[in-house]
Amino acid sequence: MTRYGFHASHEQFPPAELLSLLKQAEDAGFSRGMSSDHFEPWSSRQGHSGHAWAWLGSALAVTSLPMGVVTAPGQRYHPAVLAQAAATLTQMYPDRLWMALGTGQALNEHITGAPWPGKEARARRLEECVEIMRALFAGETVSHDGLVRVDQARLWSLPERPPALFAAAVTPATAARAARWADGLATVNQPDGAQRKTLAAYRDAGGKGPAVLQAHVSWAPDREAALEAAHDQWREAIFGSDVGWEIPRPEHFEQAARFVEPHRVEPYVHVSEGLARHTAWLADQAEAGFDEIMLHQVGRDQAAFIEAFGADVLPELAP
Repeated sequence: MTRYGFHASHEQFPPAELLSLLKQAEDAGFSRGMSSDHFEPWSSRQGHSGHAWAWLGSALAVTSLPMGVVTAPGQRYHPAVLAQAAATLTQMYPDRLWMALGTGQALNEHITGAPWPGKEARARRLEECVEIMRALFAGETVSHDGLVRVDQARLWSLPERPPALFAAAVTPATAARAARWADGLATVNQPDGAQRKTLAAYRDAGGKGPAVLQAHVSWAPDREAALEAAHDQWREAIFGSDVGWEIPRPEHFEQAARFVEPHRVEPYVHVSEGLARHTAWLADQAEAGFDEIMLHQVGRDQAAFIEAFGADVLPELAP
């Protein structure tokens, strides 16, 4: 049975408010949580970007929810440091943390001052990081000299079972490549239901484990308000990987998106004032094979969304 969670968007809300919203979501019936991990938001209108790993400790402490986080080892995070953070949280809160590892975006990674690698180099760097992190979780002392460097690293506080390492993938090619190492797949809804092709590519390549969909939705009591909220908060985030992974600054995203009209956002965000329509769309994603669906209300009225979906959508999806 598909389970439904609440996606906590650090780009849009201050950390304290986001923690309160996660607790509200748990009380309303959401059974798991997911967190973004940005250094900068997509736009100045969003206006926030708390440290995901500091926040995750509080999220795991004040709720009983399993939590996932989309993150990128290799540049902003050294893989040994990321493994240490994940091992610590997993030792404190066993079997509740998973990571979706991706190759990153210049928006978040440029801050180190290191050159931003090309796509293939980023993919190979991620695979090196996965190998390093798995060895560290196994208690090994790791040295490595490649696209990342590690000198005699060892984790001294280990959980009984390591956290799951999912692949964060948008395209079928990325998903198929990651099937060699991933414990599961995390992707996002895309135009024309392309997330189904990404999932199929992962499974066809032998990919195992849960499939997680981050489902971008925009709900408001009337359609105009729902579309306006989606356009205001999420138009910068719709650019595909060939563009969106390369832009380094929020103001650059704003410049690139200044001509994006509201209706252009709809293929990337499920916009509707009708709770029944959202329910049907989410049920369709479950039928496509997604084991967990993390709902991301892209609009700013999170409390009303949590209340409405908790009362009228989740009971229909998981009676």
